[in-house]
Amino acid sequence: MSSNPPVLVVVHQATSNPGRVGEVLRDLGFALDIRCPALGHPLPANLDRHSGTVVFGGPMSANDDHLDFIGQELDWIALALAADKPYLGICLGAQLLARTLGASVTAHPTGQREIGYYPILPTPAGQELLPGPLMVYQWHQEGFTLPTGSHLLATGPTFPHQAFRYGRRAYGLQFHPEITAAMVNHWTTEGADQLAHAGAQGRAYHLSQHRLYGAAVERWLRQFLAEWLGATAQAEAAWGEHHSRYARHCRAQGAEILVPSRFPNASRIAPGPGPQTMTETG
Repeated sequence: MSSNPPVLVVVHQATSNPGRVGEVLRDLGFALDIRCPALGHPLPANLDRHSGTVVFGGPMSANDDHLDFIGQELDWIALALAADKPYLGICLGAQLLARTLGASVTAHPTGQREIGYYPILPTPAGQELLPGPLMVYQWHQEGFTLPTGSHLLATGPTFPHQAFRYGRRAYGLQFHPEITAAMVNHWTTEGADQLAHAGAQGRAYHLSQHRLYGAAVERWLRQFLAEWLGATAQAEAAWGEHHSRYARHCRAQGAEILVPSRFPNASRIAPGPGPQTMTETG
C-alpha cells in the first residue's frame, strides 16, 4: 500500500472521468480522493491529508455565479493556494484558478472555439515545462486573461493563454491532457452538436489526430505530473513497467521498437521471444 497521501480530484459531473491523469497518478503510487461539489460533495477544510489537487473541466462556465458550487470552489481554491500544495487546473479548473487570481474568463471575441487537436508552443519562460511544440486536445469556448504575478508557459494561435504557473506549484492548463481514445469517442458522441461551431473539428478528425498525437501527450503528462508531485523516481519505474507490457506484445510480433520516453533510462527493445498477450490501454 502506498505511503503517499491521496491526490484530491475535483470533478463537475457524475459521469466525469479523470482519464489518463488518474491512470498516471495511480501508477505513481497516489490514490485518488474524487469529489464532485456539483453533487453536494464537501471539499476538505485543509489539505493536510492530501498530496495535491487536480480540478478538472466541465460544461459550466467559471462565470456561472448562479451555481452555488462555483462560488464555493473559487473560495476553496484560494485556500488551496495558501496551503502551498501542488495545484493543477485543467480547462474549467484553470479558468477557476485564473478567476480566483483576479483574471477574466471570456469567450473568444469572434466566437471561435477550440474543439479537437490544436498546436501549443512554449514561451521562453515555459521551456522547462514544454521543451517544444505539442499537439493537444481542446474542448472549450472560453479562455482567460493572464493573472497578475503568474508566468505564461504555453501559447496557441486562437486562445493565447494555454498554460501558466502561479507561485511554485500552481498550474493552469487550458487543454485536456487527460483525454483517452475512449473519452474522445464519448465526448464526440455525446457532444456531437458542439462540433458544428466555428473552429471545431469533425469527429473523424478528433479520432485520427488522437491516434497520431495521444502517445506524445501521455509521455509529456507522465513527466509533468511526476515533477509536479516530486515523484520522478516512481515515475521512471512506472513508465518502465508500462512500456514493458507494450514491449512484450511487440516481441511476440517480431517487431523492433524504440521506447519513447523522456526519462533517462529508456532503451531500444529488440525482437525476441515473449508471451502472446497484450494489455489494452486508453
